[in-house]
Amino acid sequence: MITSPASAQEFNLTSTTVSEGEKLTNAHVFAGFGCEGENQSPQLSWTGAPEETKSFAINVYDPDAPTGSGWWHWNVVNIPASTNSISQNVSINDDLPGEAIEIRNDYGTIGFGGACPPPGEVHRYIFTVYALSTERLELPENPSNALVGFMTRANMLDSASITAVYHR
Repeated sequence: MITSPASAQEFNLTSTTVSEGEKLTNAHVFAGFGCEGENQSPQLSWTGAPEETKSFAINVYDPDAPTGSGWWHWNVVNIPASTNSISQNVSINDDLPGEAIEIRNDYGTIGFGGACPPPGEVHRYIFTVYALSTERLELPENPSNALVGFMTRANMLDSASITAVYHR
């Protein structure tokens, strides 16, 4: 019989405001494009990051948007490795930890942009935290979300996600 040492704790993402498979509340719905939400970023907490983590990144992505490339609702990079949670509404309150920065979302604004699918459609919203092997992502000014996604994945040690849904 071959035995192996106990494995490291699994990287896990939890939230007090977003639940796996559940419909987003009005707090996380966009204010515009025909939607009348509060546009608040969610509370997120994570545990079990790899020991060699040097920073974190967070993104919120809708793969069901009728664009051919999905829709980026939020990208935050350069979150210090000492961070293990963010509070609800951190984007609007401009209260990100350390030197974390928000990237322009697909609505064209910097920060969180809530759910707002076309009427009658159910869309998935994937909230993901990434443990990264670098303290900072080296990005140009005003990077595209595709470039941020590429750089995040190129430096990823592990990731954890919650997928919620929304329809109107």
